[in-house]
Formats: sequence, structure tokens, C-alpha cells
Amino acid sequence: MKNNIKKLRAGLGLRQEDLAKELNVTRQTIIAVENDKYNPSLELAMKLAKVLNTTVEELFKLDD
Repeated sequence: MKNNIKKLRAGLGLRQEDLAKELNVTRQTIIAVENDKYNPSLELAMKLAKVLNTTVEELFKLDD
């Protein structure tokens, strides 16, 4: 599953550390999700979308 987290995060001027703190996860979790190494839970995906001012559908795309 591909995602736009890094692009959206940078567009808001957030560092990985900032996003991790906001979501109460580790920076390593943010790195893993951004690099498509970890698919987040639905709860985390929804929180990410909310913090990044987007929808889950826009944030994550299935690999075709």
C-alpha cells in the first residue's frame, strides 16, 4: 500500500517527531509507515488523516 504521508507532513511543516508525538507513536512507526514497511491499523490511519487534514482514501492507495 502506497501513501502520501511524507508529502503531506512536509507540506504542513511537520517533522516526523512532531507527527509521532501528535499521534502518540514512535518516530520509528512514522518512518516505517512512510516507507511502506508497515501498514497502520485503521485507528492510526484515521488519526493520520485527521492530523494531515485529508481523508484515509487520499492518504493511502492500494498497489495495483
